[in-house]
Amino acid sequence: MTVKQLRAFLAVARTKSFAEASHLVHLSQPALSLAIKKLEESLGGALLIRTTRVVTLTPEGQALFEKGQRLLADWDNTEDELEQRFSLQRGKVAVAAMPSFAGTLLPRALYDYRERYPNIRVEVHDVIAERVVEMVRESKIEVGITFDPGASEDLKFTPLFDDEFIAVLPANHPGAGQLVMSWSRLLECDFIALQRPSQLRARMETELRACGLKLDVAFEAHQLATVGRMVSQELGVAAVPSLCRQQMEEMGARCVKLVEPVISRRVGVLTRYRGTLSAAAQGLVNVMRASLGEQT
Repeated sequence: MTVKQLRAFLAVARTKSFAEASHLVHLSQPALSLAIKKLEESLGGALLIRTTRVVTLTPEGQALFEKGQRLLADWDNTEDELEQRFSLQRGKVAVAAMPSFAGTLLPRALYDYRERYPNIRVEVHDVIAERVVEMVRESKIEVGITFDPGASEDLKFTPLFDDEFIAVLPANHPGAGQLVMSWSRLLECDFIALQRPSQLRARMETELRACGLKLDVAFEAHQLATVGRMVSQELGVAAVPSLCRQQMEEMGARCVKLVEPVISRRVGVLTRYRGTLSAAAQGLVNVMRASLGEQT
């Protein structure tokens, strides 16, 4: 049974007239009769009793009429919903972003997205970078914003921009008013770092080791926000991605560009290799790339 055949049958069953039904479904009467005949052949029996004056339903035809109306309504509703989703008139998209991005660049992108697609509902998960990777890999969200997790067989990373590490200093630190600071000078102070196996910490240690520098850690924390609070309380110094600058300064810390060496991490969009993004998710990725191009 095809949708075309079902539409033809329901039109005849409602109007009790092949002439009226042919206008409703935009078919000639011979084509309408042929559609009904093929439907009856596929189902195995008569659905209509047609005389020169009237059309009536067989018991099987009456059963199909009752169920067919619901089937066709569900079909039409599904068609409408999918058309609206593909045209981004409705739908939902979930995105996971590390807090340093979720609290700085993401809101502007979401504002632009909302302006363009007001009926799409967006769900934001602000989680640590490692958790973003897990959520994409587990298909809990379609789009993740995080640091480059490295080569992977199941994940696709599309770079957006490079984010350099900056020094985070207590307000009374002698170097707080400077424009730049070397890593060697920063490491003269008690250092506050993220706990292992943080990707950020691993990146710092690898880069510093290559330059003959060693990261001696005095304090460890699990969240960058905690690192910032500890610095503001004069427990030591830290180095964080520049995405965290606003957050660190709001806590009372001072931020200075770090050199010798300049260490950076690539920030980008993380998706799964297999499968296609929904229209809503692809729209969000496109808007973020356009928005970040204006801001970075």
